Amino acid sequence: MLTPQEIEELMNIMKNLVAEGKSILFITHKLDEIKAVAARCTVLRKGQYIGTADVESVSKSQLSEMMVGRQINFSVEKIDNHAGDAILKVENLTVKSKQHGKALVDDVSFEVRSGEIVCIAGIDGNGQQELVFTLAGMMQPDSGHIFLEDKEITHNSIRSRDLAHIPEDRHKHGLILDYNLAYNLVLQNYYTSCFQKNGFLRFDEIYKFADNLIDDFDIRAGQGARTVTRSMSGGNQQKAIIAREISKGSRLLIAVQPTRGLDVGACEYIHKQLVAERGKGRGVLLVSLELDEVMDVSDRIIVIHEGKIAANVKPKDISFSELGLYMAGVK
Repeated sequence: MLTPQEIEELMNIMKNLVAEGKSILFITHKLDEIKAVAARCTVLRKGQYIGTADVESVSKSQLSEMMVGRQINFSVEKIDNHAGDAILKVENLTVKSKQHGKALVDDVSFEVRSGEIVCIAGIDGNGQQELVFTLAGMMQPDSGHIFLEDKEITHNSIRSRDLAHIPEDRHKHGLILDYNLAYNLVLQNYYTSCFQKNGFLRFDEIYKFADNLIDDFDIRAGQGARTVTRSMSGGNQQKAIIAREISKGSRLLIAVQPTRGLDVGACEYIHKQLVAERGKGRGVLLVSLELDEVMDVSDRIIVIHEGKIAANVKPKDISFSELGLYMAGVK
């Protein structure tokens, strides 16, 4: 995961290698990078060969349509929204490494308000993971305070924190792959009276709930709610996590790299869901390494470098180049 300056340098290295007579097979789903360095582009979709195009004579829109099978809207459509009261407040939060005692999150303070998408941007490994784990209750801070709607939750259990969390690793932290889709969709609330009575699961209610989410969020699964989650595509696995977390109705949604490894069609869908949650007056904390996503989706950007906040800016007030300098700790 590189800054814009590092990406540009990598592209130049690739061009120089080609000029020296080398051949490069470049595998990516990032259309800007394809346009920057590739001569020809072969598109695969669902394991099948779709076609090969001359990059100079084909547009990004045409390439995306080959990749997804339909036209894609590259701009994130969202109306100006007035942010309301603070839903999440983080005050002087510090999380230290258990191995060497270094501060991984270093005296961080910020807030997320209702009707606002705040993005945490930074090069991977600068404290984003530890920050999110602490907010979600998966790690305990060494100092500082976390407030959710003015209620302190700094040392609360995971279950008692009324927030939704789309994790970075959908396989490790988001799903139980050998469970079917219905069971994964109730992982957060199977113990409530809606889905159990006297300690026994109410399977009819579980499958009814799952069927509704499958329809509402357009989750593609061969056997519906009984589909083994491992057999589903990455995009539909991610849709299942998003459906489960949004259905909780929490005021705060934490989304960590929600489009990681997904095609442009799935990315478009997920961005629409995040903007829709913003429109409902919820607060969204987005953690992303994709700079296009950071600039297009967020209302405010918090740049983190070596565990500290390097900048707190609005997308319209900063360029890609400046954002890259903040991420690298230069500016």
